[in-house]
Amino acid sequence: MRSARLAVLLAATLALPLVPATAHADPPQNPVFEDGQAQPVFDPEDVVRENLWVRAPVDSDRDGVDDEVHVEIVRPKATEDGLRVPVVYQASPYYAGGNDVANHNVDVELHVPDGHGKPKPQIEWRYEEYLLARGFAVVYGESLGSGASTGCPTTGGENETIGARSVVDWLNGRAPARDAEGTPVAAEWSTGKTAMMGVSYNGTLPNAVASTGVEGLETIVPIAAISDWYDYYREDGAVVAPGGYQGEDADVLAEYVYTREDREVCRPVIDELAREQDRVTGDRNAFWDERDYLDDAHRVRASVLVVHGLNDWNVTTSQAAKWYAALGEAGVERKIWWHQSGHSDPYTLRQQEWLRTLNRWFSHYLYDVDNGIESEPRSTVQREDLSWADEADWPAPGTRDATAYLRPGGPDRGGLDVGGPLRGKPVVERLTDDATKTVEQLVDADSSANRLAYSSEPARKPVRLSGTAEVDLEVSFDRPAANVTGVLVDRAPDGTSTVITRGWTDPQNRTSPHRTRPIKPGKSYDVTFELQPKDYVLAKGHRLEFALLSSDHDFTLRPEPGAGLAIDVRKTSVTLPVVGGKGALRKAF
Repeated sequence: MRSARLAVLLAATLALPLVPATAHADPPQNPVFEDGQAQPVFDPEDVVRENLWVRAPVDSDRDGVDDEVHVEIVRPKATEDGLRVPVVYQASPYYAGGNDVANHNVDVELHVPDGHGKPKPQIEWRYEEYLLARGFAVVYGESLGSGASTGCPTTGGENETIGARSVVDWLNGRAPARDAEGTPVAAEWSTGKTAMMGVSYNGTLPNAVASTGVEGLETIVPIAAISDWYDYYREDGAVVAPGGYQGEDADVLAEYVYTREDREVCRPVIDELAREQDRVTGDRNAFWDERDYLDDAHRVRASVLVVHGLNDWNVTTSQAAKWYAALGEAGVERKIWWHQSGHSDPYTLRQQEWLRTLNRWFSHYLYDVDNGIESEPRSTVQREDLSWADEADWPAPGTRDATAYLRPGGPDRGGLDVGGPLRGKPVVERLTDDATKTVEQLVDADSSANRLAYSSEPARKPVRLSGTAEVDLEVSFDRPAANVTGVLVDRAPDGTSTVITRGWTDPQNRTSPHRTRPIKPGKSYDVTFELQPKDYVLAKGHRLEFALLSSDHDFTLRPEPGAGLAIDVRKTSVTLPVVGGKGALRKAF
């Protein structure tokens, strides 16, 4: 979420051309709604801008004084004449830019267990004019430790949640704020009804705040957002990286966004964060549990519009899928948008329909407009041909597990069969780890000692995957530590390949991500792990392949080559989330 990633984020959410507002020349003094949508009746240039500091009930920089969150408010001028409006609020640690920070070295061996600043220039957001013209105020809040806020950055820690939540409390009269001169300021112009929205970290903070159950937060729109920070920097006990940012970790990101004027006060806090994140074992611990919002989904009062790219390898799809599922179990009103892009919002993909959905969503939940959006299909998925489909829910209705089984020949390319497992004596196939080679290089090799690959027959009809695939291995190792990576591949008739999804595990955490248990070389273990959720259609004539390797050059730690893995082909399988289940899979293959 930093450096080049920040540039992408800023381009996607802050500085691109603003949405045309087309406000009326002589705007009325109240919002206007047509077809369930707020209309552009206010002049987005005729606004009131304020810089304030909201007091948060936390002292994360340990200076004996409550932290303060710097906020910039932009509201229609009509609020000076008594109009009260709801708020769309974006909290972010990125408004003040970032620091030049080095990532951790990932070319290391695996662990073997031994038993008050000044406000920055005016913030811009591509949605600001659009929202102001339609009768919504816009509020920007700088996350603790960044910009003109006090406190310390902790990469999803409780203090950051409290800081962001305090702005919602202030908008509802429950928290104090002051201006630059120290004069108390109340949000008398606000109805108290608040939405939070943003991309990446800016979308993660809405998840965090909503998980507190704060009153007045009516809805959130988390885009490419994290719901569990452990799954961002770890995976099933393995130390992993966000796509494109090998070696980044929680401490690196905190250091990056630590942009407040005092550059020393948070040193002890960030040093503690670096120790507690545990890059040695990769185990889940209290540090990561604090940053897991899934466990608090039952506390969410806000409705949630989850938006995520099916090709996002920065914030992976499990973040959206698990959050959406947890919200459903808690009975939260929700909708999900899956698009075919990566770490971005769908603005440039389907602008007109996206803005229509966003407008109707905010009109309903912030202005109580009865437009029926809460009763419409909960899932919108963009297909590979860039068409869009609305469905009742996600995973797609009719999705059921269907298992595919391996056939010998993995060093070259063995078979992937839907009929059933092999019978008889063990069939052992081996690979040798080589982290210098990428997944793409390994799956495209006709033969390799560094991966095992298994391919289906060409599909007789399209097959749709919708949900989370799971790998079940009977595997042994010749060293006491190794990475394990699984990959699903679409092999086109011309031989070209597309990685559908992948996943990782540390076999030392085979019983729990909280506990490292040693591996005894030569002993076989049952290791089960999930691949990243996906919604994907394998076209007619294409082959579905499963590849197994050890280290993933672009995501896992990269030990010296040489670790050996051996699987029993008979007892290794991949369970797929197939629309139509076993019957559909068998008809296709």
